[in-house]
Amino acid sequence: MRNKTASVRRGMFAAFVVAGLLAAGLVGARVSHWSGRGVLGAEKVPLKIARDPAPVSLADFKNGFSSVIDPALPAVVNISSTKVVKRQYNMPDMFSDPFFRQFFGDQFGRQFSQPQTEREYSLGSGVIVNPDGYILTNNHVVGGATDIEVFTQGRRKYKAKVVGTDQRTDVAVLKIDATALPTLALGDSSKLKVGDVVFAIGDPFGVGETATMGIVSATGRALGGAIEHYEDFIQTDASINPGNSGGALIDLHGDLIGINTAIISGGGGNQGVGFAIPIDLARNVMEQILDHGKVVRGHLGVAIQSVDPDMAKAFGLSQGGGALVGDVTSDSPAAKAGIERGDVILELNGQAVSGPDDLSLRISQTPPGTTIHLKIFRDGKTRDVAVTLDELSEKEAAAAAGEAVSAAMQGVQVENLTPEIGRELGLSPTANGVVVTSVDASSPAAAADLRRGDVIEEVNRKPVRDVEQYRQALAGSGNQAVLLLVNRGGQTHYLVVQPE
Repeated sequence: MRNKTASVRRGMFAAFVVAGLLAAGLVGARVSHWSGRGVLGAEKVPLKIARDPAPVSLADFKNGFSSVIDPALPAVVNISSTKVVKRQYNMPDMFSDPFFRQFFGDQFGRQFSQPQTEREYSLGSGVIVNPDGYILTNNHVVGGATDIEVFTQGRRKYKAKVVGTDQRTDVAVLKIDATALPTLALGDSSKLKVGDVVFAIGDPFGVGETATMGIVSATGRALGGAIEHYEDFIQTDASINPGNSGGALIDLHGDLIGINTAIISGGGGNQGVGFAIPIDLARNVMEQILDHGKVVRGHLGVAIQSVDPDMAKAFGLSQGGGALVGDVTSDSPAAKAGIERGDVILELNGQAVSGPDDLSLRISQTPPGTTIHLKIFRDGKTRDVAVTLDELSEKEAAAAAGEAVSAAMQGVQVENLTPEIGRELGLSPTANGVVVTSVDASSPAAAADLRRGDVIEEVNRKPVRDVEQYRQALAGSGNQAVLLLVNRGGQTHYLVVQPE
């Protein structure tokens, strides 16, 4: 959906985006499956919503901000999660030595050839949003977990179940068996302005509830999918550290206006560039999970990319902005409405479209069956187009994110290999394939040692030159193992990825 070269550059840039680190923990031994984990439906859950409070003067805080922070602290909890992962370790060279094998045989080689099962611990934070034990947190804090424990401010421990998760916004909803819990009121993140004072509350490094102060550095921040698929972040310089993920970002009224999610750091520590999911977005996702057990999104059916000044000039526009249609899915709402490749979408329901991330987010938040009105630019003229959205299916969602629709290759994201990317990866000019931009650490592909930056040249002995051929090659694999020919740093080798 985005310019391919720019997208992979952002993928490389994402190495500095420490989303997973914020819930980082320890590694230990094996653990059994927890049968209580799963996506559950729920009856209507009442939430405390802040009612358009009056502006607050900083002059009211002569002795600091304890009157804002103290009431909020009990509603922020520590989350400890455990998940089972499989890791493939490289065999030391000495075990391959013929002299060594003559005396000890292949027992050590067999040990290293099998993926090792380990228990991985993570620490994060969460926010109680309902007194009966509903907790809002990040998906990456609890995703794939086999066991989840919640600790309240008084260090009381609860077992938690996952009500539902949404990987594309990094939102998760948990439930603990408790009543009369302290909660935070949900504010209105759409009213935030750059310079507003905010406080980040969480449990960094597992030391206990901690509050930090800063300002809103930016709103509506999107990083082109470097962190999540749908991005509309609040950027803040309030310190966010490992373990803060899923914690609260509150305003001067003590209202919850964001869920802390990630930092950008070249060295792994906080450098004043943190991101939080706006509560308006998190609330929308949470309410859909609570009402339907899943998130239902609108689907337009276009692949879109940004319009920079050079692109605008080439298409006859006076300035950049909007979303350029690079492709239209056949029989999609966009195709039925007559949208064509090369159209530039300028407005959605009368509001300007700032870029592809903006359009994707707004379409995703529009219920299926809704008729939207787009203003598009084509051949030097603008025209209005009415489109009735349908529902975004899991298959379409995976394809839009460049994910493989295959049991073995779930958790793998790829993009087209361009000459520029090939040079950055040290490949020959004749190299073909798709470049791996992301591999979920708990996926079968990670266990098979597939890495970001690898170039997949073949799938099941079929050459792949682009993402479309890659998807076609995987289409019939289902729950079968997948044989990959991978180019890593100019050298090719085969990998077999076994589905779990």
